[in-house]
Amino acid sequence: MAIALVTGTSSGIGLATAVTLARGGHNVIATMRNLDGAVELQKIVSEEKLPVTMAALNVDDDASVDRAIGKVLSEHGRIDVLVNNAGVGGGGSVEETSTARFREVMETNFFGGLRCIKAVIPGMRERRQGCIVNVTSIAGRMPLAPAAAYSASKFAFEALSECLAQEMKAFNVRVAIIEPGVIATPIFSKAKPPPADSPYPHSRRQRALFAASLTKPTSPYVVGEKIREIVDGDSWQLRYPVGPDAAPFLNWRASKTDEEMVTMGGVSDDEYKLMVKREFGLDVTL
Repeated sequence: MAIALVTGTSSGIGLATAVTLARGGHNVIATMRNLDGAVELQKIVSEEKLPVTMAALNVDDDASVDRAIGKVLSEHGRIDVLVNNAGVGGGGSVEETSTARFREVMETNFFGGLRCIKAVIPGMRERRQGCIVNVTSIAGRMPLAPAAAYSASKFAFEALSECLAQEMKAFNVRVAIIEPGVIATPIFSKAKPPPADSPYPHSRRQRALFAASLTKPTSPYVVGEKIREIVDGDSWQLRYPVGPDAAPFLNWRASKTDEEMVTMGGVSDDEYKLMVKREFGLDVTL
């Protein structure tokens, strides 16, 4: 079975992916910034006796990535699968989000994945075998205010992934992009509240939309299962919208002109509520 390294496994999609791959018989190296966050994963691994090894890896740090991946290569001789899942949220209007925060989001969501990719592809290229799964978001194809920092990072990671897939095809290395919809993960509880005096209505509207979507929560294990399916298969498909609302959201965006999307940003709260009910069948409370 494969040697699979997964980033950001302390919770959510990363944890679910590590567990699902291990349940499928793969040897998983589950990484996270701080191993103190491994309590839930460690409990599952111990109870089920899963082939999972915990490792500290901060995707924001060159030395941490080189050290962690170098250790895996020295102990196992190879990495067959890389799942780039580590990520942070990035909500807030452009005006109210600092340039430093934009950089922080891009550092983790884009450069973090890039660091890990660059560390594993030489071996995959030489062996002419491997699979890289990059977790982005539907936000990487349909930006909605007020998530410029987050969407920009995911757009960038999508572009990187598409170029990488073209480059690695010649060496028989598969690249897949996972685009989750609204998944029940801690990323929502970690979001900072918008400024109380913000002139922008978009933050509270987006929160209300997420809250309505999460009344019927989608487990992160849905994403983990899709990643396991990709790893176990041989498909060269590039993009995978995941979750019951992912493809519908993307289809909805494709049905709108750019100008229609811009217009939606300027509607009143009442108009917004009616639009969400009409387009998505969701009742939002503002």
